[in-house]
Amino acid sequence: MKHTTAPRHVIFGSGAVGTAVAEALVRRGEPVRIVNRSGRADVPDGVEVVAGDAADPAFTTAVAAGAAVVYQALNPPYHRWRQEFPALQAGVLAAAEAAGARMVSMDNVYSYGPPGGRPFTEETPDAATTRKGRLRGRMARDLLAAHKAGRVEVAIGRASDYFGPRGGAQSNLGDLVFPALLAGRTATVLGDPDQPHTYTYVPDIGEALALLGRHPDAPGRIWHLPNDPHTRTTRELVDLAHHATGRPGTARLRRMPTFALYAMGAVNRTVRELIEMQYEFAEPFVVDSSLVRDRLGAVATPAEEALEQTVAAYRALRK
Repeated sequence: MKHTTAPRHVIFGSGAVGTAVAEALVRRGEPVRIVNRSGRADVPDGVEVVAGDAADPAFTTAVAAGAAVVYQALNPPYHRWRQEFPALQAGVLAAAEAAGARMVSMDNVYSYGPPGGRPFTEETPDAATTRKGRLRGRMARDLLAAHKAGRVEVAIGRASDYFGPRGGAQSNLGDLVFPALLAGRTATVLGDPDQPHTYTYVPDIGEALALLGRHPDAPGRIWHLPNDPHTRTTRELVDLAHHATGRPGTARLRRMPTFALYAMGAVNRTVRELIEMQYEFAEPFVVDSSLVRDRLGAVATPAEEALEQTVAAYRALRK
């Protein structure tokens, strides 16, 4: 399939993160193309949406020809990561290399494994104990090797568990929390809600990935995307969200029992994949993002403001 010359920025993936990157770039007046499987997406005006398979390097090379920055914001079905993610990344890498573009890749902190009482920094070694964590570690190392070999400029942005507009069912602060709070019902979360836990706001992810696409010092390393430096517990964040709904008192909150996860996992493949990640919520889970703040100037939206905006987004969905 032939395409016109790509705009300066081509984003592979139109989920919460890909859309947030597009919004950040549009605010800067940049031309943007989003690539997904369907060719349809709820995107800002002026953003072009193209359908295709990101695992096909011939397609990705054609659709990104002429781009200056290529963003990997893909998120295959959770239970299909091992089968699909490496080929998807390889397709985006091929596109960036062919175009001579910088590649900005969205990543998470799974590769570090359990924190063991220490905050994660960009210097934390890989020590994953899960299948998904080991996969993400290998994928990041592959990208950095391509950069070191001079094949393509690469910058990797790592976020912790995310929340925000379009956070959805995969977010612990997502569909099991905000609709319940707005309706005055009990919210449900995974793991121990009284452990400090770093969450990354989706619009901050978009802004920071856009920054990695243009900052001269960004390539060649991993960056933790900006988080509120005051790490709260999940319960504290849910209480802030409850306050943002305008309801009095404190939020009603329950922890999903482990046996319920196993029971649901027997029939739901996505839930089944969540089980091995429960270590994230068993002890303090803190992701230090001071490097991207100090060196590149990226700052996190204060938690109160971020939760107010997330509540507003979920409230708009009810209308």
